[in-house]
Amino acid sequence: MGTYDLLRHFADSWHLLFMTLFFVGVVVWALRPGSNRVHREAANSIFRNDDRPAPDGAGAPATKEA
Repeated sequence: MGTYDLLRHFADSWHLLFMTLFFVGVVVWALRPGSNRVHREAANSIFRNDDRPAPDGAGAPATKEA
């Protein structure tokens, strides 16, 4: 049995099992009961420092007056 056949057998059997178990583990970890607060905080983190609306023209580039 050559190296290619050995690696092919490993990829067809054990590696497929490992990747399936890893995927299931990640899904279970993401959907665990205590993660709701963490996901909500991550989703709202971009709004953390928004106390009031931006003033008019805040998105416009600054102009240099002569």
